[in-house]
Amino acid sequence: MKYQATVTGMGDYACDFLNDACNFIIIFNDDAPPELAEICVLHSKSELKADPAPGDIMRICGVEYTISAVGWEALNTLRQLGHCTLCFNGTPEAERPGMIELVGERITEEQLKKGGTIEIITKD
Repeated sequence: MKYQATVTGMGDYACDFLNDACNFIIIFNDDAPPELAEICVLHSKSELKADPAPGDIMRICGVEYTISAVGWEALNTLRQLGHCTLCFNGTPEAERPGMIELVGERITEEQLKKGGTIEIITKD
């Protein structure tokens, strides 16, 4: 297990980016500044034990995705702040440096639940 954190809450606008134009969620440690917390899925602080890589599995509240790309800045911000953008486009290159691209159906607001986990599991 490279990473495991527990969802502690969601900002009022955290799911506003789950649409055809954006297709992503933003995650952040639960000590995020208030102006950022309102657009983020908040989670417990956790140690990033190894860098996520294409082919690894990301599980969000029980829903599994395959990582297709990792932006260079996502590695730093996930390690330091528990922060990155999880994009459900599944492209082979991250659209922005702070994104992790995921292959699979976009998560729904109903699936994102307080007490769920965000996990990154080493590819086989």
